[in-house]
Amino acid sequence: MIPTQTKRKTKEDILELSGSLFAQFGYDGVSMRDVAFATGITPATLYHHFSDKEHLYLEVVEHEFREKSAELTIILNGTDSPWIRMERFIRNLVQIVAIDGNFLRLMQWVRLDSDEVRQNKLAEHVFKDLFVAVRDLVAELDSGYDPYMAAMSVFGIVLFSFEAGPVRKLMPGHSPDHDNPDVWANHVIDLLRIGLRKPEDNKC
Repeated sequence: MIPTQTKRKTKEDILELSGSLFAQFGYDGVSMRDVAFATGITPATLYHHFSDKEHLYLEVVEHEFREKSAELTIILNGTDSPWIRMERFIRNLVQIVAIDGNFLRLMQWVRLDSDEVRQNKLAEHVFKDLFVAVRDLVAELDSGYDPYMAAMSVFGIVLFSFEAGPVRKLMPGHSPDHDNPDVWANHVIDLLRIGLRKPEDNKC
């Protein structure tokens, strides 16, 4: 059941409350009427801010992603050495997905969305800049690996362990230390330092 909230009128308030709904139920599980009810405004007021559900959804994802992406992009485009920037990026990304479960769930729903038009809009206007920054940093590491594939692997390694949720804790070998974001960040960094070495450096 969609919860009722105290009446809020600003566009940012609507985006924040809508983000919680989309994170819980996904795009198909939320209607404009649900959002209006949850935010305590009339459907007419909601449509004044957003022309339709897709417009609202796209702005919600951008709103949720913008601040986090900006912080990460600053790290990636900094002046420190490539490996220092990669380590800082990994640590910050791990902290974000470990602490903000709402954001993680929303991103899971986004990746499950089968609508190509929405995916194209999000790829172009929301996700591309951060991905390009990671791709370019991988290229700076001069590992010899395809920067596109390596960047995709970086995101995959970080995100999957948290997306696995409670199931991960039921797997043989799990210990409480594995739930510590710092432990996961160190693990991912160690893997990348080995995996992103030049291929010839890995030869015995």
